Amino acid sequence: MDAATALLAVAALHAGFQATVTLVVYPALVDLPPSRWEAGHAAHSRRISVVVAPVYLAVAAASAWSLLALPVTAPLLVAVAGQVVAAATTAAVAAPAHGRLGRQGRSPDVVRRLLVADRVRLLGAVLGLGGAVLLV
Repeated sequence: MDAATALLAVAALHAGFQATVTLVVYPALVDLPPSRWEAGHAAHSRRISVVVAPVYLAVAAASAWSLLALPVTAPLLVAVAGQVVAAATTAAVAAPAHGRLGRQGRSPDVVRRLLVADRVRLLGAVLGLGGAVLLV
């Protein structure tokens, strides 16, 4: 497998993962009744981490490989930029929001911030996939 194909594969994996989180996982989390929030959020945080870490490691590895091995083109930059947007939004907004929700409990403002960040991550992942499709 070459670098461009690897980037396309992980971009597709990431976009599918992110779409599942946006369309299925977060709506179920937000719909938890207040009495189940603490336990539900804690379970979500434990379970999602075993999926997030391998996906983000694969995205980082394929992005780095592609930047080192391929000529710099607009599709490559779009593919990598989309992944960076998603990862940076996770690190700067979503992870801290989850931490706050875990420590302080459910807060409408923090949940809203998390959902906005999630949509930004989805857009980044889809943008990254589009760039990778054009690259290949």
